[in-house]
Formats: sequence, C-alpha cells, structure tokens
Amino acid sequence: MSILPYALVQVLTAMLDLYTFILIARALISWVSPDPYNKIVQFLHQITEPVLAPVRRVIPPIAGMDLSVLVVLLGVQFLRSVLFRF
Repeated sequence: MSILPYALVQVLTAMLDLYTFILIARALISWVSPDPYNKIVQFLHQITEPVLAPVRRVIPPIAGMDLSVLVVLLGVQFLRSVLFRF
C-alpha cells in the first residue's frame, strides 16, 4: 500500500521536470524572433502562457526583462523539493 504514494510523487516529479524543460525552451525561443505560426512555438506558448500570464500581472517587466519565467521556474523547483521530501 505504501508504494502508491511513492509512485504518485515520482510521476508528479517527472511532470515538474518536463515542465521545467518546456519553460527553458520557451525562454530560449523568446531570445530569437520565432515564427508565430510554427507548431512548436504555438505549443510552447499554449502550455506556458496560462502559468506565466498571472505572474506577469504581479511582477511587471523590469528594465525590459520579463522575469516571469524565472519566478515560475523557482516555484516549480520549490514544489519539486517539497515533493522530493515525501
């Protein structure tokens, strides 16, 4: 019976790791001028924007730099560390 919570934590940790990579890809792509009609760019935007938009409203860009990705990455890593203790 104790293997189920462990398996659930492992699945959630893997999902958080995947989302971390997606956020990093989104940040890297934002440094260039991507084609907005590219399917990969659209996918990255669709999967990250629901999380990044509320953070952007709370923390506006500072000196032209959008720090929302950094804040969300820190939040994901915090969640991961909390789950890893379990």
